[in-house]
Amino acid sequence: MSGAVDWRKFDTLRNRLVLLIFIITAAAVGSIYLYVIPQLESSLTAEKLSALESSALEQAGRFPEPSADAPADRFARTTTMIAGDTETRATLLRLDSSGAATVISDSQRPSEITSLETGFRALAEEAAQLDRTVAGVTSTSAGPLAAAASPVDEAGQSAVLILSSPLDDVQANVGLIRRQILIAGAIALVAASLVGLWAASSVTRRIERLQQAAERAAEGKFGKSIPVDSNDELGKLASTLNQMQRRLARLDTARSEFIANASHELRTPIFSLSGYLELLQTGKPSAAERRGFMEEMRTQIDRLETLTANLLDLSKLDAGAMKVERSQVDLAKVAQAITKEVDAIAKAHGTEIEIRVSGKPVAAADLLRVEQTVRILVDNAIRHTPTGTKVTITAVQEGRKTSLIVGDEGPGISARDREKIFERFWTGDQAGGSGLGLPIAKELAERMKGKLVVSARRGHTAFTLTLPAARQTS
Repeated sequence: MSGAVDWRKFDTLRNRLVLLIFIITAAAVGSIYLYVIPQLESSLTAEKLSALESSALEQAGRFPEPSADAPADRFARTTTMIAGDTETRATLLRLDSSGAATVISDSQRPSEITSLETGFRALAEEAAQLDRTVAGVTSTSAGPLAAAASPVDEAGQSAVLILSSPLDDVQANVGLIRRQILIAGAIALVAASLVGLWAASSVTRRIERLQQAAERAAEGKFGKSIPVDSNDELGKLASTLNQMQRRLARLDTARSEFIANASHELRTPIFSLSGYLELLQTGKPSAAERRGFMEEMRTQIDRLETLTANLLDLSKLDAGAMKVERSQVDLAKVAQAITKEVDAIAKAHGTEIEIRVSGKPVAAADLLRVEQTVRILVDNAIRHTPTGTKVTITAVQEGRKTSLIVGDEGPGISARDREKIFERFWTGDQAGGSGLGLPIAKELAERMKGKLVVSARRGHTAFTLTLPAARQTS
């Protein structure tokens, strides 16, 4: 149906908040009404009954003894005087031994006595039986009355003075308070709804800004930050989202740079290989030139293999797919194994490798990842130092930490370069390499709950791999 109302449009956070505030306010007003009105009516009625009871007790002594030969007009005059003094209706009843009640006098017309006789007689009988003043509310055709009865005794008979008053003033006061509560409640509901609408609209606007920012971030747009206009939860959320956007922007920039650098690093050896292949196919190189071409091609292939392996490791690290096992790793044995592995390269470069061991450096780490890290550090030390320099591998245990230090006697690293040395694809000289080894080594160290730091001065550079020490078993 085209005229049907789509209630889903009203199912919004703003409308829910406004409705919730309206319900809470209405419940508060209703609770006040249900608590105050009955309590007020009961309190005013009890106060009036207490006043009538005191007056009845005080006025009962003003009557002469209600004997049979006492003049009736005397009782009537006294009753009228009591009614005037107390501003109530005064009625004097006589109760005989059989319980029958007779009206001696009444401050109002006698024709009105009969309709009240039943309620008054019950109150009078209770006062006579208890021999004290009693009070209560009696119902009449004209409405409820507050009445108090006080006994007036004579020999062989009982007389009871009853003071009564309508509860109209109580009902009027209660009605006035009821109307005031209802009016105030209506005003409170309107005010709460308006304030709730304003507050809910403010909250929803801020949430919409957060939603729009999240949508921009999902589209890869990180340039526009979210205004932070408060210190509440939404303000903190906006600040957190801004931080997330900045981190995503850095990651996006790093991803773009990574792709560009990786493409460049892959393109260079591929282009070089393509050139050598073209020379071999179209040219007529001599045997010596052919051997030179093959050596260069071998070098570029090795470079491609290293770069591919490093890129694969980085992708595994970024995706969290690289598993790191924990076992007891003897750093001294690792140093010896890596030294033996690179021995041919070191001799070709004219580099002497010295191993130093202090204590029992056994780490709680992954053997394969420790070897990979040390291999990167040693290879880096050989490639970036002049021919004939010395490389030292030191394995040390220091309390709950173990360290493996790879130091060299090269030119050192400047302070500016030390800040970038662990950045991906950054290379500080022309010694070759992809600029991925040290970032991978640092990431592996952190995955093993350790760290990798560099210290350098002129003529000396040291990379320190620190790992948790393994528990020694006795």
